[in-house]
Amino acid sequence: MWTSDKYEDVMTGRVPESYEEAAAYIEALPRFTKKHSLEHTKDFLRRLGNPAVDRKIIHVAGTNGKGSVCAFLQAILMAEGKQTGFFTSPHLISVNERIRRNNVPVDDETFFGVFCRVVRAARQMEEEGAGHPSYFEFLFGMGMQAFSQMDVEYIILETGLGGRLDATNSIEHPALSVITSISLDHTDILGDTIAQIAGEKAGIIKRGVPVLFDGSNEEAAAVIRQTAVQKGAPCKEISNHAFEIQEVTRKHIAFSRLNAYDKYVICKVSICGCCQAMNAEIALEAAEYLMGDRKFDGTPDCTGIEEESGRDERRMEAVASVRWEGRMEQAAPHLIIDGAHNPGAVEAFVESVKALGAEREGGMVVLFSAVGDKKYEQMIEYLCTNLDVKAYVVTEVADSRGVPAEELDAVFRKYTDRKVVFRKDIDEALHAAESLREGEGDIYCLGSLYLAGMIRKRLKGGTDHA
Repeated sequence: MWTSDKYEDVMTGRVPESYEEAAAYIEALPRFTKKHSLEHTKDFLRRLGNPAVDRKIIHVAGTNGKGSVCAFLQAILMAEGKQTGFFTSPHLISVNERIRRNNVPVDDETFFGVFCRVVRAARQMEEEGAGHPSYFEFLFGMGMQAFSQMDVEYIILETGLGGRLDATNSIEHPALSVITSISLDHTDILGDTIAQIAGEKAGIIKRGVPVLFDGSNEEAAAVIRQTAVQKGAPCKEISNHAFEIQEVTRKHIAFSRLNAYDKYVICKVSICGCCQAMNAEIALEAAEYLMGDRKFDGTPDCTGIEEESGRDERRMEAVASVRWEGRMEQAAPHLIIDGAHNPGAVEAFVESVKALGAEREGGMVVLFSAVGDKKYEQMIEYLCTNLDVKAYVVTEVADSRGVPAEELDAVFRKYTDRKVVFRKDIDEALHAAESLREGEGDIYCLGSLYLAGMIRKRLKGGTDHA
């Protein structure tokens, strides 16, 4: 049986001979290699034959919302009959989730076949002293190789971290760049101000390539505008005035918007987070540009105006159909999972809970965990200051960076006089939260996507262990 315990097994041992061994090989990479430059990733792709770089690529960066924007855009393109690839991260349960065709993760057989092609190039780089691609770089190479084999027309690439130095930024000629909301996250790597982080995200802007962006944060917007001007990139800002939220329920958010022909239409999003209105609007405007309905200056292309009604209906249905796991997801009765894992996302979470009126129902319990490289104390302070809950339950995520439950317990007690309990084991934490919940009150789980994945595994009868 192949093992990932030793360096030689990963870098120079025999090639894994099954999907399970391939997945173990990939999971071992963070212990044995490091992040490389964009030139290294470009070399990696060249050795693979530059797979799929000739497709229509939409490159998406941002602190929060980029996964949702990608999911909405994928659904719209599929509704238009387009074959679509989607490279996303992180995964919640299976690594296959990161590489999707028409929203279906690649199956184990396809994953293993692509792995065998990609691992040869990676091993060759290691043998020549160039260095084995990192975990994310390796999976990105796999994604591009898979999309080439699948013969998709559109590829949606979600950045992993930042933008300027992210492996996905090795793609030199995307069809469109998209930047979602920006807030403080990964400050040890990207900078400790909004302007610095915006500069890193704006690093995906390419000369002459149109860019759409969330302009709700003026400090970030100013940096993006300036970068677009410097790169000669047509730039369109999506403001909060582009849409108006009409209704917020546990099942959907409805908002009104102007379509490409300046007519008001109502769109529903089946994810009960207020921020999803902006994410859906960005995706819709991206699709209008990609499909040629709207020129990038915002004026309509009237050649297809006779199809306007049917086109709008298709796209509205596509957006409404999206179910994005771990984003204000009703995973079970009275159990909502949200992937909020930085201060900006927690603020959006609180806004959504208040819009739903969850506080007024009473009996609400928050289940929380976090990893150490996030601003978890800031997240906890905001929760305690802005939410009226019955109790907090803290637990630990199954990751080496996980913050001990005792430490999270102590931080919560600094900011609230509500009941706080900690349970290291996730099953015990869920039982504790259920026992504390009252009446129609719900359990809201947040703080880490690792926590979201752990809970979803439990609901499916799985475990946290590879």
